[in-house]
Amino acid sequence: MTSDTHVIDALCERVRQAGAAGSVLRVRGGGSKDFYGQALQGELLDMGACTGVVSYEPSELVVTVRAGTPLAELQALLATQGQCLPFEPPHFKTLPAGPGATVGGMVASGLAGPARASAGGVRDFMLGVQLINGRGELLTFGGQVMKNVAGYDVSRLMAGAMGTLGVIAEVSLKVLPVAPAEATLMCAGVSQPQALDLLNRWGGQPLPLNASCWVHDASASPASDYLFVRLRGAVAAVEAACPRMGADLQALGAQVVRMDNTQASADWNACRDQTLPFFQAPSPELCLWRLSVPQTAPALDLPWATLIEWHGGLRWMWAPVSAAVSLRRAAQQAGGHATLFRTSAAGGESDKAVGVFTPLDAVQQRIGRELQKQFDPAGVFNTARLLAAG
Repeated sequence: MTSDTHVIDALCERVRQAGAAGSVLRVRGGGSKDFYGQALQGELLDMGACTGVVSYEPSELVVTVRAGTPLAELQALLATQGQCLPFEPPHFKTLPAGPGATVGGMVASGLAGPARASAGGVRDFMLGVQLINGRGELLTFGGQVMKNVAGYDVSRLMAGAMGTLGVIAEVSLKVLPVAPAEATLMCAGVSQPQALDLLNRWGGQPLPLNASCWVHDASASPASDYLFVRLRGAVAAVEAACPRMGADLQALGAQVVRMDNTQASADWNACRDQTLPFFQAPSPELCLWRLSVPQTAPALDLPWATLIEWHGGLRWMWAPVSAAVSLRRAAQQAGGHATLFRTSAAGGESDKAVGVFTPLDAVQQRIGRELQKQFDPAGVFNTARLLAAG
């Protein structure tokens, strides 16, 4: 079932009217990521009517879907065929009503879950996109196969653009079969440096390592440093890796338990959607920071509570907004960058005065400006979502 073409026509007309009136539009799907980004500005352009699966070919591992389709509906459809979105997009069910996360919001935010470091990100599974540009024109880029791009891969450019370049109307995605086997090891008594060292060593070995999470859990009994690792792949590969990795952990004095898959799945989903205890603010003055660094970066010399994902590449920290300079300096020295992901309860939107995203260098800024001119010359779309004022 697909949405009628009049829905797309109406969206195009709305964009043209905004351009003629000199007004700004803010594209929104389910609103689950309204907290994310620099500023919500402009008139709301609701994608709720732009829903439906256009086509699904399980044998070809391709699905084409309208942008307003609830993400949960797409994932349920894929599950009936034993398939999935391997990058595990977060849902962030922050609204009491509404459809929750949508496919368009998934692409626009570019966020991925625990398997990102092993499976790839949203843009790695983008095959094609229908986009309404700032002139109200419906454009098609890419297609439904991997080798279909000549010149710039515009469909992948939409991943993480936060609706600043146009309205995503429809996307074609590559999907994959669910892995035949899965196992999660819970390891207590592994320090952060030990965990990072192990993950780096394992990364150079033929192991089906799919996801990892290190955290100091003060609420556990007993309180301890915990490393969780998830293996996915062929049955033989997973079963062979468990004792091998368990032996490496036990050599450090860690206690290793293979978790029940049902419980482990719920915990990984909680990590993906930030409902783990760690993601509850320790105090109203602290913000949630997202540090993206090379997986090989050592433990950062920072005093704040930390959770580490992506085999060392993603580090979450609770720190005050006043720590922005220190956090960004530490991330930059490690070869990465820091993002203010969620504001504090005390400061709210005023926290964003420090800038949500690390400023781009001069070359990146120039590229961004030129892209903006091509896609949205009249400035119809809310660029303030990505860029701080001034």
